[in-house]
Amino acid sequence: MLVIFDSLFFPNLTLQAGDDKKVGHLWRLKGARERLRLVKADLMEEGSFDAAIMGCQGVFHTASPVLGHPCCDPKAEILQPAIDGTLNVLRSCKKTPSLRRVVFTSSSSTVRAREGLVPSVPLDESSWSSTELCEKLEIWYVLSKTLAERAAWEFCEAHKIDLVTVLPSFVIGPSLPPVLCSTASDVLGLLRGETEKFQWHGRMGYVHIDDVALSHILVYENENAEGRYLCSSTVLDNDELAAILSARYPALSIPKRFEKIDRPYYELNVSKLTGLGMKFRSIEEMFDDYVEYLTEKGHLSSVIV
Repeated sequence: MLVIFDSLFFPNLTLQAGDDKKVGHLWRLKGARERLRLVKADLMEEGSFDAAIMGCQGVFHTASPVLGHPCCDPKAEILQPAIDGTLNVLRSCKKTPSLRRVVFTSSSSTVRAREGLVPSVPLDESSWSSTELCEKLEIWYVLSKTLAERAAWEFCEAHKIDLVTVLPSFVIGPSLPPVLCSTASDVLGLLRGETEKFQWHGRMGYVHIDDVALSHILVYENENAEGRYLCSSTVLDNDELAAILSARYPALSIPKRFEKIDRPYYELNVSKLTGLGMKFRSIEEMFDDYVEYLTEKGHLSSVIV
């Protein structure tokens, strides 16, 4: 089994597999010394995953660059690494006779950035974000995930690779690495009273990080799993989220409200994944776990949860 990590879970893992500052937390996991093997590879280098993937039955590809505002060239900094990195991994998968299934981490954003959303009809896996709209609005991460997933489906269909994709919404929960990733830092800012990072969300789906991991395992192990799977617990407007959090954690300086922005109303239909037996944690459970983690690590003052 090979898992190709990304910045959501393990920042900079691919840089130095022997660097304790970056991967030491992995070696401290239960059973890691007996069962974990880390290998160095480069998503942008074709063939660099050949040796790692050879002999594997399953590959979980979760790697994708996360840059909200590219410095110079979004195609070079975000789009091409996401697309070429995905195809390079799949080319190595194609060479592996033992491979049973590839699980690819996409994003719920790949279904909702489109014109003409009907509020009364929840979005499901048949929906795809508009690449034209993404480029027009310069939402490069959404565009990169959409193009990368489409490229993955085209490649796997052409080469008869069993592919299943998981589409998580905004991930909440404890982190394994000592350094917070960008999304975790955004949530920490919200809990400290900052509004800037969350302001543009408008309306967002949320899911517990453990449920994301469990969903990947579920679609890998279930022989009947196929296609795309939306992975989300609940969808909330910013003001709804703020009301829940401020009432639950009165000791924190959580914003009471956000400036209204013009964003379409939508819900997500996750019945395909719950039909496989997935049960999602509530918004309260995911934030309880995250607040407890942040408090233990000293990122927040003592909070009673």
